[in-house]
Amino acid sequence: MHKNSELLNKQLQYLKGVGEARAALFRRLGIHTVGDVISHYPRDYEDRSRLKKIIQLQDGDQCSFEGIIASRVVVSRPRKGLAISKVSIRDDTGLINAVWFNKPYLKDQLKPGERYLFFGKVTRRGTFEVLNPVYEKSDESGPVNTCRIIPIYPSTGKLTQNVIRSVIRNALSYAGDSIEDILPGWIRERYHLAGARYSVSNIHFPESDEAFLKARERLVFEELLILQLALMSVRTVQESAAPGITFGAREEVRRFVEGLPFRLTNAQLRVLDEIERDMESSKVMNRLVQGDVGSGKTIVAVAALVKAVKSGYQGAFMVPTEILAAQHYSSLKELLEPLGFNVGLLTGSVGAKDAKMILEGISSGEIDIAVGTHALIEERVLFKNLGLVITDEQHRFGVRQRAALGKKGACPDMLVMTATPIPRTLALILYGDLDISIIDELPPGRKKVLTYAVDSSMRERVYNFIRKQVAEGRQVYIVCPLVEESDAVDAVSASELAFRLARETFSDLKVGLIHGKMRPSEKDDIMRRFISGETNILVSTTVIEVGVNVPNATLMVIENAERFGLSQLHQLRGRVGRSSYQSYCILFNDSKSEIARERMKVMTQTSDGFVISEKDLELRGPGDFFGTRQHGIPDLRIANLYKDMEILKKAQEAAEILIRDDRKLETQENRLLGQAVREKYSRVINSISMN
Repeated sequence: MHKNSELLNKQLQYLKGVGEARAALFRRLGIHTVGDVISHYPRDYEDRSRLKKIIQLQDGDQCSFEGIIASRVVVSRPRKGLAISKVSIRDDTGLINAVWFNKPYLKDQLKPGERYLFFGKVTRRGTFEVLNPVYEKSDESGPVNTCRIIPIYPSTGKLTQNVIRSVIRNALSYAGDSIEDILPGWIRERYHLAGARYSVSNIHFPESDEAFLKARERLVFEELLILQLALMSVRTVQESAAPGITFGAREEVRRFVEGLPFRLTNAQLRVLDEIERDMESSKVMNRLVQGDVGSGKTIVAVAALVKAVKSGYQGAFMVPTEILAAQHYSSLKELLEPLGFNVGLLTGSVGAKDAKMILEGISSGEIDIAVGTHALIEERVLFKNLGLVITDEQHRFGVRQRAALGKKGACPDMLVMTATPIPRTLALILYGDLDISIIDELPPGRKKVLTYAVDSSMRERVYNFIRKQVAEGRQVYIVCPLVEESDAVDAVSASELAFRLARETFSDLKVGLIHGKMRPSEKDDIMRRFISGETNILVSTTVIEVGVNVPNATLMVIENAERFGLSQLHQLRGRVGRSSYQSYCILFNDSKSEIARERMKVMTQTSDGFVISEKDLELRGPGDFFGTRQHGIPDLRIANLYKDMEILKKAQEAAEILIRDDRKLETQENRLLGQAVREKYSRVINSISMN
């Protein structure tokens, strides 16, 4: 829908029935204009289309009927705080009573002899009654709240559904003819899509089930097309920018890989080849490497760094935490120093003297590869010849942070890594500015983490098993859930558990505690003690979800596992199983819900992160699946990324054709569509284009 017309841009107060107080309630929903309210799509529908005569009504029926007010409204007050309003309604077949609770004002609204439409649940208490029915006058304008499929809208407490429907009906009447169709004719024809006005009208007030389905398909297609065009336009900006570096050194990379003490999997070799081809082209590489926990993304990244350095350039490797930076620094030194590479570590806790030396080494080119945290993007960090930027655990970095590191060089290649498996189609949405490589194979010899779902009745047995693992020299994680996204509550729950375990259950063992409210230096210190083996049991929140490798940890216990999404449970489980020791994951779940049981079943039956992510999306929906949206893409108004996969594929196809033929969407036919893309996603496009 194109909202550039004068009527659609009018403030909501221009509409009948909207004063300042009501407009303020709509503003809480982000609705300011007539066009905004028309774009406020329903979240659900209720079928009130069945219209019956009074004689046809039966006990338990939930339906609509039409009748004339046959008596005055009688209000009784059987006790304080309760008012019962009762009136008789008749049609040409019979009589029924309507009863409302705590609506005494109805005696002034419902006048004998007036005709109304009603919807409600019919009960038989000696005589037939309909309790708290929805009602509206029967007139030529047609029903809004009865006798049809009724939209249910996202709302606030004081903004009733009846009011929202009425305002939207008035908005469509006032400005519906101003809705322009932004989709070019060939797209509507090729994909058999309904027109804009028809679709907007029938998404709010469907004439039939068929009309609703046609309207929804059109609007979902439009929403996903605009999103795809925004992301593809970013890519075209990147591709038309200054040429990138043409790297060589393929032979040196081959020798490095052959010299490793293990063989790369076919998936690793395939992804490395994709990276090398990118680096050898004159186009700037912007590639995402997705790989499950333990799939070996890091060694592929190291091979890419070898290619960069052997071609005469520096590399930067940015990770989200200091402890993870230290681990990567240690492994890179071990792998690359024998080849003559100089690796430096820069984090916030590096002392001033050491930091000065590292900064000098980076600026002079003496340091070939800089490993670090956000410290790498500080203004004081100057590279001599930065050629390759790698960011690990992409979901922990915003687009701007990635871009800021990229600006440290002259069009360096960008490699982004994530251990969060995302269904490929969705990855195209989240990371549409990136080419995608997937490492979908685990190295041979890795033991599967044995996973069990139990309830609290098994707690004693689980604690005995923890003690057995510690007696064998192993270490244990116990993870507590986030509660209502509140760090404060979350920290307290973890603290309480750690206190109880240390004082009572495992008083003879060393129990540690880590949570998000701690200072970074404090968290690093606690993790170092756990890595060194000083701590037997680490009670934690999800701050341990990412990155740190503790091979000696063989048991992951997750409290209230039903509170986590499947993908998050999978990430947590990936903290163990990193050695030759058999590892275990135990999920405490006392929930009786079917969805919770289904999640636990999935976790015990598969360790494939991509299968799990698909199931997670199906069970929870995309909103919860993505959690914090650091990629900056707004919530979709109508599309569902799981249910609408087929429409998404068509929208992607159409977007590719449009970008190929009219990159800037400037032709007369594409002008309105281009405008819609820029209006909705200008902030996102601008921030991503910083790459």
